[in-house]
Amino acid sequence: MTSPPIDKGRFPPTFWRAMQRAGVEPAKVLRAAGLSSTLHLDASATFSTAQLFAIWKAFETLANDPAAALQLLEGADRGGHQPAFISALYAADFRDAIGRIERFKRMGACEVFRTEETRDTWMITKEWPFATEPEPAVSVDLSFVFLLELGRRGSGRRIRPRRVELMRTGPGDSHLAEYFGGPIAFGSARNAMVFHRDDLALPFLGHSPEFLDLVTPGLAAAFAEIQDSSTISDRVKAVLKRSLASGRPEVAPVARELGMSERTLQRRITQEATTFRALLSDARRELSQQLLGDPAIQIEELTCLLGYQDTTSFYRAFRDWAGVSPGEWRAGLVHPSEAPHALH
Repeated sequence: MTSPPIDKGRFPPTFWRAMQRAGVEPAKVLRAAGLSSTLHLDASATFSTAQLFAIWKAFETLANDPAAALQLLEGADRGGHQPAFISALYAADFRDAIGRIERFKRMGACEVFRTEETRDTWMITKEWPFATEPEPAVSVDLSFVFLLELGRRGSGRRIRPRRVELMRTGPGDSHLAEYFGGPIAFGSARNAMVFHRDDLALPFLGHSPEFLDLVTPGLAAAFAEIQDSSTISDRVKAVLKRSLASGRPEVAPVARELGMSERTLQRRITQEATTFRALLSDARRELSQQLLGDPAIQIEELTCLLGYQDTTSFYRAFRDWAGVSPGEWRAGLVHPSEAPHALH
């Protein structure tokens, strides 16, 4: 049974990594969208349709490329695709793969895929039940590019859509038309991608029923119960990262946000062999290293975002964590994977 859509969606960590590898910093996008610049660090963060659209529009502006969806696809190739995409590559054929993507979308997004089939064609469109404005262009493009790439990789064939219809006006980018393999009909009444119906029956070369049996239940559980799929330590750190700027966080407000008593939270933290103080230090370290990657953030601003009273305290803590100063880290003198950790 299909659940009714809710105005709540997520971006997986792979999306933010792809964005970064495409040359656009997630923190800048989030700030431009009017959101907290650290939300990309929280895998369980959810967004309303309006917020999702604001993120897409901010990315469009910062990427400044009509074919920005192709940048994200290339970034995903280097940084890793979503688990649902990888799982779908093991489907029986293109139709089966798209069906799996549709089901996962229903579990974890506020967008809805609609399909329509005739004797010769198969069309897919998208709806946003809670949208009050048109879907941003890069969001439309990425959805269609994502599905087409899935079909091509799975089948080993260069599938070409029969036609691609986009509501926005041209002129379009030639790279996007080249990727789709044909002209794009701009100024259409809908956003749609139409395939030859026979393409849906193309078998996938890597089909593995055993692999699908193994991963499908886990994927479904991850989408349906993302809070339960993370450790309490991860969830505490996610809350801390969002609240550091308001001062030194205490256990009680974190427990309230996680919907449990202070005693229960302390017990669960202890069960994971750590302490609230250690998690606070971890959250600050992870957030500081992430924010230092954005040259637009001054050290003084970063100090406030991490909840420190002065830059001296931040410098001292960062050197304890990484063995170098924040400036040296930012300059790239020490790669994060090479820096020592002095936390534990």
